[in-house]
Formats: sequence, structure tokens, C-alpha cells
Amino acid sequence: MTTLEALILGIVQGLTEFLPISSSGHIELGKELLGVQSKKPLVFMVLVHGATVLSTIVVFYRQIGDIIKGAFRFQWNEETEYIAKILVSMIPVAIIGVFFKDQVEYFFEGRIMWVGIMLLVTALLLWATTLTRGENGKRVNFPKALLIGIGQALAVMPGISRSGATISTALLLKVDRYRATQFSFLMVLIPILGQTALQVKDILSQSGSMQGLNPMSLLVGFVAAFVSGLFACRWMVQIVRRGKILYFSLYCLIIGSIAIYYGWS
Repeated sequence: MTTLEALILGIVQGLTEFLPISSSGHIELGKELLGVQSKKPLVFMVLVHGATVLSTIVVFYRQIGDIIKGAFRFQWNEETEYIAKILVSMIPVAIIGVFFKDQVEYFFEGRIMWVGIMLLVTALLLWATTLTRGENGKRVNFPKALLIGIGQALAVMPGISRSGATISTALLLKVDRYRATQFSFLMVLIPILGQTALQVKDILSQSGSMQGLNPMSLLVGFVAAFVSGLFACRWMVQIVRRGKILYFSLYCLIIGSIAIYYGWS
């Protein structure tokens, strides 16, 4: 992987991790279009995912700080309840990760047509939010947290946007727009950190796993993902608040259709 390829894929990861257009799907499309044949893709993906986690922490550092302070009071309060809801939301994706890991990995092998189909599913989810009537002003409760978690579990498929699926589910459940966006971004921190820790363990257990890697490419990819992630995270909060999510439905429809045609031909 060249430095330029790392820069492009880092920007793609940072933007698409938060915008509802599927980061995994766009990374697969990006690798296909760029012809990236890296023998060490796992190391790069761990770094760029870590970069997007860092951007989430920077954007929501006040909220995260309040949650941590509340948790260390060691009593049932608003902060510990919020943590409990995040844990409940993790149940579906944990089940997928434990029991269906190999089946999911099958779809991450250059199956561009499948990515296109799943992008159309994302487009449908985003469009469905325009059908809701009335003001979205409700909070996330435990049943809603579980349903939002199911949306996150669906997003393990490349092409289904995690933020798109979780935010759309929350909006369809009449959750307040800002609360929906914040919960969507915070609920993913623990799963990504856990997944990253497991991937780092796999990398360290493989002798010579870091050999042949270009340190500059890794650094460029990390910085690109972090900076673009900061921009996309803040932008997405404003997009959901203004109810402009439909534009991304149209985008996913167009890109998904192109991907299906490309994969078919």
C-alpha cells in the first residue's frame, strides 16, 4: 500500500465511519478501484479504526467525561443508566461476533455486488426516516437501546451503514435527534475498542506481522482518518438535527446501483 493509497483510504474511513454511507462498504469499493493488494490489511484497518474512535472521543469528550464521573459515584444514576443502555445495545452485535464471525467475514472478500445491494438497504433505511410524523423528542430507554443494537448488528455487513442503521432506528422510534446521534456514536466505542484489542492480539501473535509495512503509509492513514473523522462526526450531528438525512439515501442509492452494475459486469 502506497502513501497516496493510505491517504485516500484513511479519508474514506474517517468520513464514512460517521456519515450514513457505510465505511466498510466504501473501503471495499476503494480497495477495488485503487487495486490495493496489501498483504497486511489488518494492521492498516486497526489503525484507521483507532483513529475514528479517537475522533469520537474528542467530539464527545464532555459527555464521556460526565458519564465516567457518574459511574465512579458507584450508585444508580443517570450516567450508570446510560452505560447500562449501551451494554444492552451491544448484545445483538456480540451474538453476531461470537456465533457468526466466519459467515460475516465471507462477505469481506471483494464481493462488490453484495456491497451494492447492502448500500440499497442503507438507502431504504435512511428514506424510511422521512415517513415519521410528529416531533422526535423521546429518550433512549432499554427496549429502544436493544432495538438500536439490532440495527448495529445488521451493519456488520459491508454496505450497511452502522451510523445510518442505528440513527435511522432511533429516529423511527421517535428518539430526539441529538440523543439519537450521540447514542449512535457512543454505543460503538466499546465494541470497536474490544475488536481492536482482539485484532492487536492477533497481529502480535503473528511472527513478522509488521514486516514489509511502510510506517509512513500507516501514519498518513491514521492522521487522515482522524482529521476526516473529526469533520464528519461534527457534520453528522448537524445533519441529523436539520433533518437532511434524505440526501444520503439518494447517495447510497446511486453508489449502490453503480456497485451492482460494476460487480455484475
